[in-house]
Amino acid sequence: MDFSVLYIGSGQATWNGAVPLAKSGVKVGVIEESQYGGVCSNKGCNAKIILDKPLELVDATRRLQGRGLDGVPAVNWEDLMAHKHELIVPQDSHGKERLVDAGITTINGHAEFVDAHTVSVDGQHYTADQIVIATGLRPHRLNIPGAEHFHDSTDFLSLAHMPKHMTILGGGFVAIEFATIANAVGAQVDVITRGNRILKQFPAEYVAQVKADLKNRGVRFIPDMSIEAAEPTEDGQLALTGPREFSLTTDYVLDATGRIPNHDQLNLDAVGVKTVADGIPVNDYLQTNVENIYVSGDAISKTIPKLTPTAAFESRYLAARFMGKNDQPIKYPAISEIVFTSPRIAQVGVKLDEAKANPDKYDITEASYDGDWYRQIENENGAKLSLIFDRTSDQLVGAAEISHEAESTINGLLPYIQFKLNRSQLNDLIYLFPSIEYTTQRRLPLV
Repeated sequence: MDFSVLYIGSGQATWNGAVPLAKSGVKVGVIEESQYGGVCSNKGCNAKIILDKPLELVDATRRLQGRGLDGVPAVNWEDLMAHKHELIVPQDSHGKERLVDAGITTINGHAEFVDAHTVSVDGQHYTADQIVIATGLRPHRLNIPGAEHFHDSTDFLSLAHMPKHMTILGGGFVAIEFATIANAVGAQVDVITRGNRILKQFPAEYVAQVKADLKNRGVRFIPDMSIEAAEPTEDGQLALTGPREFSLTTDYVLDATGRIPNHDQLNLDAVGVKTVADGIPVNDYLQTNVENIYVSGDAISKTIPKLTPTAAFESRYLAARFMGKNDQPIKYPAISEIVFTSPRIAQVGVKLDEAKANPDKYDITEASYDGDWYRQIENENGAKLSLIFDRTSDQLVGAAEISHEAESTINGLLPYIQFKLNRSQLNDLIYLFPSIEYTTQRRLPLV
């Protein structure tokens, strides 16, 4: 065999485990047909955060007008995009260097299975004892007349000039985060959704608050609408049409209708690996129905959130398994998630909507930050925290927050949930003062 373990893909679902695995002496190969480091590092979350950060600062500055600050700076999109390129372009080479420095053999090209132990890359065959599929997801593209004129998330994250009027199709993470960014930079933004809800995985009441805020900022939401065709106009715009005589003319269309797995490009039929629409089914050891073929990251068909930290966790689990350090089934910890709107929504554990639907099982404590002096330093209004306790054990099992500091709060509460602390134990920690964590702890109810 050429390798003990061969990974297809080089993103978070690979390198977090492949690097320590190779350093332990295992012969590892990584195949990559695009950019080393995967989507998150090169054309996903990292780039998004770079574009979001100045907007977050501008928003904070706006809230402090007349409270110590005068004047709100303008966002220069072209300069911001140049800064994004400055930080993101090197990620590809850095990702490859990380693997090479660990002693991993890197292989450039498109991989397809020949048999259970053999992969072909541009006609060259490579063999391995174990093969890990870590090929992630790609943007879904609508199949309608004129869709070739639409753009996806990768295009948006390298958008040279912000258009005057942007239309976004979809209501998930990408759609609403990018609507927030485009609106803050000055574009007129329309969001068109097939249903009447956005951000379905987050608390309905918090999402309604974010949606209302975006509306107040000028974003227009068009629910229960499916675009059926698009046609370029003489002046370079796109004319969109839909049912019930719907029509809209816009400068730029972002297709944010979801993401789909890349397993259809691997010739999995050759080895009989079973697949479903949302990925590849695996057992509790991340094995496919073919014993020596594993899956890591977003390529897995799973109900838990398909997130970068989840992919990294799965990659580390497989590395421990291949090194003989863990023969147990994978056991996922509490998983937190966030949407980078303004304000943010973050959550962990049992979801707020589920808890409200089951009052016999869960006790919910809710707190507003409007009267909290520390939160009012930045003149933030409307921030809320919800804590979810199991009625039987009195343990904290879930939390959700809407605020500009939601990530800090939920990160602070995550260990409480993971280590199953009860209501009284939550108060047995002394945090820095003043800090978000200290403020959050003050909101925790005593027994």
